[in-house]
Amino acid sequence: MTEASPTAPEERIVALDALRGLALLGILAINVRVFAMPEAVLTNPTVYGDFTGANYAAWLAGHVLAEQTFLTLFSALFGAGVLLFTASKSRDDEPAVRLHLRRTAWLFTIGLGHAYLLWYGDILVSYALCGVAIVAARDWTPTQQARVGLAVLAVPSLLQVLTGLTSGAAAVEGTWEPAAATLEQEVAAYQGGWFEQMDHRVPTALRRQTAGFLGATVWRVGGVMLLGMALLNWGVLTNDRSDREYRRLALGTVAGAGVVLGGVAYIEARDWAAEAALFWLQFNYWGSLLVAAGYVGLVMAWVRRRPEGPVTGGLAAVGRTAFTNYLFQTVLATSIFYGHGLGLFGRVSRVEALGVVVGIWALQVPLSVLWLRRFRYGPVEWVWRWLTYGRREPLSRDR
Repeated sequence: MTEASPTAPEERIVALDALRGLALLGILAINVRVFAMPEAVLTNPTVYGDFTGANYAAWLAGHVLAEQTFLTLFSALFGAGVLLFTASKSRDDEPAVRLHLRRTAWLFTIGLGHAYLLWYGDILVSYALCGVAIVAARDWTPTQQARVGLAVLAVPSLLQVLTGLTSGAAAVEGTWEPAAATLEQEVAAYQGGWFEQMDHRVPTALRRQTAGFLGATVWRVGGVMLLGMALLNWGVLTNDRSDREYRRLALGTVAGAGVVLGGVAYIEARDWAAEAALFWLQFNYWGSLLVAAGYVGLVMAWVRRRPEGPVTGGLAAVGRTAFTNYLFQTVLATSIFYGHGLGLFGRVSRVEALGVVVGIWALQVPLSVLWLRRFRYGPVEWVWRWLTYGRREPLSRDR
């Protein structure tokens, strides 16, 4: 058995990195909503902040083109990454599953710190837990991975529809339209110092990682990870399909946007009534999958035609440092919106929040490019590899 070692930078797949970079940047357009406003706006945007004119347009664009979409891409790529990692280690006669589990355990640990010390919206813990389970599917055929993935994916959707049919508005009581005092307490917490924020962050993170995980996240994330494995095996994520197939896939953006817009029309026709809440969530739940598929087609087509251009290079650099950039987004956003920083939580409009997103993008992309000119890995990626393999790999390109 050879000594275990990480994948060299020159062996990476550019199209995968570019897609991961797009996903990482796009996630911030949705995450900023709860960095800047109370958590309830994720499901019912009418409960807080101006929801007219340009602010409504900003919400609508994000809802149609970004909500759940970039998380879907990121989850699919995580599933593909598990497959690439274990296959690579197996080829090199290394303990693939043991290394994967050690790697995942450290991801879980870092995620816990992220969730409870910085931001309750952490996804790393969920990825780690799902990653432990999906490794069992690494040797399945892509058809099996896709079928099981779709079946798993459907579980929370079916449960929500059944709940809506049987319980109606009672099923979302207190969460769809929180009391004004509840919203005010959350705003006060995040306008306060780091210790004051704990009153909301800790119980919210715990709820998301227990009831929220078992009720929804494990099914959505785990199902999409399995689909990501299938897409990798089919050559979709490695840019090995035909131009015609990627053009067809790109049409998913249009089809998915139509589904999501249908959901907006549905909920607005019912004046954002609580009894319609669980039904309207299904439009985005499924439509975002199609939008994400469209983005895959668009990115693959772009990378095929511009493999070394500045757009491809910028996205790939962000993708190669995605772990670092994900945590960096949290540090920057909480420093801007939370009370230990500028304290803008609850004080900015949706348009202004998107301005912050663009500003963070403008910082992250060039920093990622410049960093990788001198170093082999992102700083967090380098530490993660050190923890996984039990030894330090050279970080500088000069070594």
